[in-house]
Amino acid sequence: MTEEPPELMTVKETAKYLRIPLPTAYHLVQRGQLPAIQIGGRWRIKRSLLDRDVLKTEASDQPTVLVVDDDEDLQTTFKQFLKKAGFGRIVVGSGAKAISYAEKQKFDLVFLDLQLPDMSGDEVYLRLKELHPDLPIVIITGYPNSSMLSKILQNGPVTVVKKPIEFEQLIRMVKELGHKGMQMAV
Repeated sequence: MTEEPPELMTVKETAKYLRIPLPTAYHLVQRGQLPAIQIGGRWRIKRSLLDRDVLKTEASDQPTVLVVDDDEDLQTTFKQFLKKAGFGRIVVGSGAKAISYAEKQKFDLVFLDLQLPDMSGDEVYLRLKELHPDLPIVIITGYPNSSMLSKILQNGPVTVVKKPIEFEQLIRMVKELGHKGMQMAV
């Protein structure tokens, strides 16, 4: 049986809880991107606020999207688009991080690149589907004829977007997948 983390966590405990590197946790705390307070010159992060505001474990009207791609330019495009669309968003560059987040929360939509630095996109796809069978996953790839995509297609139909991706393409994609409540001023 695992012990529940304390309500007030150190930066080190927070890094472990979020499964991110310690320097990243410090960076996020210092930039005000994690709900932290200073007590006696030391940072403390309130777990309930972290769960609610960062991991989105509480119900929310805002759809949350997970983007899995190691291309920094594409990550920036997604961050800008999803922010403008009013979506909660988590953008990661590895399959392991994507799976880690999916183990902690349910997403409304995932954009998944097939070429990742740590594991193949089809492995990530299958693992995400194990965790959340009804999760809509859009494959983004520059290699639409790859064997990885063929493996994914064996599990049923899937939406595929060919790189390079543009804002208009993303808007159509999100609307087609049922998130029509977007407030887009494009």
